[in-house]
Amino acid sequence: MSRLIKSTVDRLAAAIALLLFSPLILILAILIRVNLGSPIFFTQLRPGKDGKIFTFYKFRTMTDARDKSGNFLPDSDRMTPFGSIIRKTSLDELPQLLNVLKGDMSLVGPRPLLPKYLDLYTPEQMRRHQVLPGITGLAQTNGRNTLGWDDRFKMDVAYVDNWSLWLDLKILFATVEKVIKKDGISKEGHVTCTEFTGSKANSQDGVEVNPIEA
Repeated sequence: MSRLIKSTVDRLAAAIALLLFSPLILILAILIRVNLGSPIFFTQLRPGKDGKIFTFYKFRTMTDARDKSGNFLPDSDRMTPFGSIIRKTSLDELPQLLNVLKGDMSLVGPRPLLPKYLDLYTPEQMRRHQVLPGITGLAQTNGRNTLGWDDRFKMDVAYVDNWSLWLDLKILFATVEKVIKKDGISKEGHVTCTEFTGSKANSQDGVEVNPIEA
């Protein structure tokens, strides 16, 4: 019953948020088109619950600048001041409300990552796919992109094991605080998340997680 309530609340909240934020979304779309060109949205295939692939939406924050060979320049070279502002304020995440409305994502859950990571997870890390991915999650309120991958996955699994409607509510409130403070946007020296190349081990070393206090 709690899962059904979560799904219903997710879709209802996403629909209301899309309606309320529609003027802002329209303004952002125009500004992105003027400053970064088209397409306005960044779309990518991501694995969701049980590894099912879906199309993930974000607002575009980088240019398409390439080198002479046609390869994309490093993220730091393609990120403009305008795009950086959108990322720091998390406004680039607004289109994911469409993913929630479609049922591909939840408001709260482990962040959807890249399909190529699926073969790199340990069995324990793969458990993050037992629930719908989220716009925000336990890892996003406890370090976000400054966390190491192993610690991040431990928090994802801790969310799966300790999920409750109350925990979701606490994570949502903590997320608002993090967005206001602009905490954990990226690691020092990186403008986007570092790539996952595999877990160091099935080690239990790392951050201790108390999800009830997230």
